[in-house]
Amino acid sequence: MLVDDQPIIAEGIKRMLANESDMQLTYVEDPALAIETAVDINATIILQDLVMPDADGMTLLRFYKANNDTRDIPVIVLSSKEDPATKSEAFSYGASDYLVKLPDEVELIARIRAHAKNYILQKERDSAFYALSQLKKQLEASNKQLHKLSMQDGLTGISNRRHFDEQLEADILNAKDNQTPVTLILIDIDYFKFFNDNYGHQLGDECLKEVAALLAKACFNPQDMAARYGGEEFVVLLPGTIEKGAMQVAKRFSDLLKDANIEHKFSGVADYVTVSMGVATCAKGSDYDAKRLIEEADKALYRAKENGRNRCELASET
Repeated sequence: MLVDDQPIIAEGIKRMLANESDMQLTYVEDPALAIETAVDINATIILQDLVMPDADGMTLLRFYKANNDTRDIPVIVLSSKEDPATKSEAFSYGASDYLVKLPDEVELIARIRAHAKNYILQKERDSAFYALSQLKKQLEASNKQLHKLSMQDGLTGISNRRHFDEQLEADILNAKDNQTPVTLILIDIDYFKFFNDNYGHQLGDECLKEVAALLAKACFNPQDMAARYGGEEFVVLLPGTIEKGAMQVAKRFSDLLKDANIEHKFSGVADYVTVSMGVATCAKGSDYDAKRLIEEADKALYRAKENGRNRCELASET
């Protein structure tokens, strides 16, 4: 694109470029239309006159650089002045090159081609870099989603056994270092086999989903984790919580189940879905061991079943 108030200059440059099949000249006589035209035609080079009646070429240079759409387009200044101070000023305002008009045809074509090539290559690099950065963001988002899915139980949406095992080990180590408690509630749905056998597996799955949602709701603290342990068994991991706090969570969960009133006419303890629970704690001064903690909670759960189900037992009361 050529910006010059003299049509005779435009005609001269047009003739110089006439045999260049890869070059197309757009002439802009009104400098007020320079930026708009450059954007419209996707200009790769701007040939800019410095002295025009209605505009100062130096001001236009500043405008090009201030506009996001034109700031990177190379600008070759065409001036009748050979003055070094003028050249220096033009370069300081963002000019890419400076030629005294009318320049030699070979020199003009060579400089246009060189600057245009660099500009196009830079745009391609920028485009490739942007595409790469977008791909990286997509991959990061996908990996994050995959990681999240790998930690979730496919049916209920709460944490799965793998995530629970990993988190339990981490919480045990942290508790041991800081001498803080870690408590588990191991949970089993009462007479769930009878539920499945009589209501069907589809309603059984719906039951598991609802129980999981209520269990997650029963947790008080952000660090508490509700997880599906396997089949109709669930577990709650309560770092920093003693038995009293765990019993409050268990009570809240039992109340939520009662309010939900999920029909279970084939249960031996109630006409709605209930659970048996066992609570075990690693506290200050005790042996911080994940396997032992699970075993103690399991023993307490077994005792809750022996004692009539629909209840919560503490391992410490063995």
